[in-house]
Amino acid sequence: MRSLRLAGLIAAMAASAACQKVPPPGSAAPAPVVLVDEVEAWRGVASPRDLALIDGLAGRWERALAAGRAAGLTRRISAEGALLAPAERLPRAAPAPGTYRCRYVRPGGRRWAASPEGFCYIGVEAGQLSLATEIRGLRLGGYLWELKGGDRLIFLGASVPAGNRTAAAYGDNPTRDAAGLLERIGEFRYRLTLPEPAPGSGFTVVDFMAAPRT
Repeated sequence: MRSLRLAGLIAAMAASAACQKVPPPGSAAPAPVVLVDEVEAWRGVASPRDLALIDGLAGRWERALAAGRAAGLTRRISAEGALLAPAERLPRAAPAPGTYRCRYVRPGGRRWAASPEGFCYIGVEAGQLSLATEIRGLRLGGYLWELKGGDRLIFLGASVPAGNRTAAAYGDNPTRDAAGLLERIGEFRYRLTLPEPAPGSGFTVVDFMAAPRT
């Protein structure tokens, strides 16, 4: 009797084993796939100071607007529309090469600070977009680095010393380095947000629109 039960148990185990899928000899289980996000190129160029400024830009926007409203600038801020609305941005931020009319505002001070209109220039050098600003009190030159998705670009450049025509290369003189975020906010209209384009200069937003061809 015991031998019959044992034989039945062995038969049941064999049948169960036959139903299991066994990988063929020599095959290995697939290796786990590890997805690693590629580090954006600009992060390998920017200084630690400018990395922190760009990464903390949302908080700087909030503090600048709060300071401006506390100083009684609410109407002026609202009148600027999308320019001073940090959540407002459109896809395809890369501007076409050419000349743009530019001005800047600084919404976080005790008084409303805005520049006269000047010009900005978008160029292409070795396949990369370049940006130069010729605005009273804000002369910059540098390059634009596209972020994933194409909805924003990073500006890394430097201020132009008085009497000079062009800026030095980013990183040559850290006291002159400038970093910012470029976004599209309308048809042929862009916004360059500079957390601190120069030591002590304050939160700066550049508004530029394509200049009509003559």
